[in-house]
Amino acid sequence: MRDVWGLAESTRRRRCRVVGEFLVEHFGERPISMTTVKTTSIRRFILGEQGRGPAAVAAIGVTIACYLRFRSMSGDRTNELKAAIPRVARWRLASLPEVLTDTEIDELLSSFDQSFPSRLRAYAMVRCLIDLGLRSGEVVKLQLDGIDWANGTINLVGTKSRRTDALPLPPATGAAIAAYLREERPATSNRAIFVRHVAPYDEPITTKSVKRAVLAGYQRCGWTRTGVHILRHSAASRLLRAGAPMKEIADILRHRSLDTSAIYAKVDLTNLAAVALPWPRSAQ
Repeated sequence: MRDVWGLAESTRRRRCRVVGEFLVEHFGERPISMTTVKTTSIRRFILGEQGRGPAAVAAIGVTIACYLRFRSMSGDRTNELKAAIPRVARWRLASLPEVLTDTEIDELLSSFDQSFPSRLRAYAMVRCLIDLGLRSGEVVKLQLDGIDWANGTINLVGTKSRRTDALPLPPATGAAIAAYLREERPATSNRAIFVRHVAPYDEPITTKSVKRAVLAGYQRCGWTRTGVHILRHSAASRLLRAGAPMKEIADILRHRSLDTSAIYAKVDLTNLAAVALPWPRSAQ
């Protein structure tokens, strides 16, 4: 999962937990032998005794399929078991991402004008999420050496795509990072941009710190939202409304396929309204 697929640590940990439950349920303390596993037990484990929702079935099914591929590479015959994994119906580009409006984004950013501990760090991190469309895991991996102040770019290393990407650094984002570095970042030899503000200082923050900063901003705005990824969706939606071509949006978000970015076209209500046909027999 790490060396071949490049999965994030949190994903690997989650999948290992599911595989552990699968092995304990089927073998207990006995040696593992895939020849004793029945296709019916595979389906029963994935679907759950009480019945799981589509998202849970899909996630557990992918995890068990991953483990069975590993067993196959180790010499076990798992084709029948893999064929027994339930498939969840998913329609391409059927989901609709939730995004913030420009007014809501301004309100969220304004909530950081209040005084609270680590305010400059929280504000700079949220600007990275909103302006650059970064994932939480990418924010914590940002490095001081990755910023080219003269040319206005920032490098992302160790991202989900396992490659180095250079992104333009908007002036507002750069100003927020610079203010944090000058006024709030503790003295440390660590080269991560965002570091801990309590001992031990020589360590970067974790994704939990990013999430806490975002959720605290939501609370100051009086919102009940709980997701951080909405800021990445909002970044793509803002680019689309500004007239950026889909290829440019895909490049900024580091999507390998344009299809992954195409879903944001569905929330561009202004352009959709321009091409929408009137409802039959309607007055408008």
